[in-house]
Amino acid sequence: MIRVLLVDDQPLLRSGFRALLDAEDDIEVVAEAANGKEGLALAREHMPDLALVDISMPVMDGIETTREVAADPVLAQMHVVILTNYGLDENVFNALRAGAAGFLVKDIVPEDLLHAVRVAARGDALLAPSITKMLINRYVAQPLGTEAGTGLEELTNREREAVTLVAQGLSNDEIADSMVISPLTAKTHINRAMSKLQARDRAQLVVLAYESGLVSPRSR
Repeated sequence: MIRVLLVDDQPLLRSGFRALLDAEDDIEVVAEAANGKEGLALAREHMPDLALVDISMPVMDGIETTREVAADPVLAQMHVVILTNYGLDENVFNALRAGAAGFLVKDIVPEDLLHAVRVAARGDALLAPSITKMLINRYVAQPLGTEAGTGLEELTNREREAVTLVAQGLSNDEIADSMVISPLTAKTHINRAMSKLQARDRAQLVVLAYESGLVSPRSR
């Protein structure tokens, strides 16, 4: 069962999302909050697998909420997916930097929402290749750092290759095909890289790969 926390200051939106999610056999909404501060308290109480968090809220917004989640070891297993009205903007990318697993636009169709919840709950980033390219080209066109001090120097050659392919938006099966290894081995390389780089999930791995210069927008 996928346990979901809804954090949004719009009661009508929360009600609609709850009705849709609770209708599924494998998804349960465990709590609702109107702002990030309430959401954090409920997250620690209910320990959900996933939080759908509005990017713009009173008291504590989605970006600060995501930072708080990322900094709390108790919530290490909870994935945050940002909800936004506006699609791609700098706030969305800042949320990804803060540790969000991905983002959804609020007018998403029901089938896509259900798919997104299942994808994020299993730890995969909600970043399709086209979205990744748009984000990177807009906000990470110039790397913010170098490999030195990022942790990339600790990766093996195969782990670096796997991270590069993750940054290109490939799935584990596609990475396995590209590297001529099994999907399980591909997943192992990715998990080890995430551990060494202290990345919460694949979304942060993508950000780190571009910001370090391991992958550049021009190579897309």
